[in-house]
Amino acid sequence: MATPHVRHQLYLYRHQIACWALAASSLLVGASPAQAQSPTRAKRGKGGQVKSITVNNLPAYDQKWFHGGFQLNASATRYRIEQSSRISSREVSSNALVAPSFGINFIGDARLADFFTLRFTPGVSFATRRIEYKALNYSPKNEDDPEEIKNQEIGGTILEFPLLLKFHSERRRNTRMYVVAGAKGSYNVTNRRQDPETSYLRTDNLDYSLEYGVGLDMFYPFFKFAPELRFSHGLPNVLQPGEDVYSRNLQRLRSNAVTLYLNFE
Repeated sequence: MATPHVRHQLYLYRHQIACWALAASSLLVGASPAQAQSPTRAKRGKGGQVKSITVNNLPAYDQKWFHGGFQLNASATRYRIEQSSRISSREVSSNALVAPSFGINFIGDARLADFFTLRFTPGVSFATRRIEYKALNYSPKNEDDPEEIKNQEIGGTILEFPLLLKFHSERRRNTRMYVVAGAKGSYNVTNRRQDPETSYLRTDNLDYSLEYGVGLDMFYPFFKFAPELRFSHGLPNVLQPGEDVYSRNLQRLRSNAVTLYLNFE
């Protein structure tokens, strides 16, 4: 009778054991990356029960080099006024009033590098700007004096061409912050005045400005929504010289706006 040895006890099953070991190792290797790249995260309570599940929406969004979309915007616009330096000869004082505007833009977003994109958003806006004048030496008996209080309103349909650089933070599940900065050129297609017979103030149709702002990207299952607040400061003097009492008391006019954008991409 042969002497038994421990090494012979599993001899008949060595092939089955090898197959089971290989299968188990394959499952472990395959499960590791799946767990690391899981698009969901469960939040559990003290007893281990699942309270809520967070899903990563649009997980491959940043891997695409180009994104399109559109913007809806509403603005508070006004002029920055520099009055004439000839104070002694001034007949009226002027004050810029805030006026509402709205518009729509299209979005072309090109990925430059990690965290950086170049954004071009051409569009059209319907803007209005107002200036209030008050007569310094008003006398109702003198017909040559300007009216005591008079508003000059300039409105128009404006084509806009903003070019912006966007820098965004790392994504925290379905949200991230970003900042934008750049320049915008605009052209006033239709220059509307409140009353052409009495509204003497005229401005140039071409304007360009510096822009900067901050926003929040929010990822949803089928699109990305981003509210954005942006500030715009016009650079050139858009005032056209005139001989009327309202134009000759102004030296410079520059555009200024605060705009809320609603981005859909």
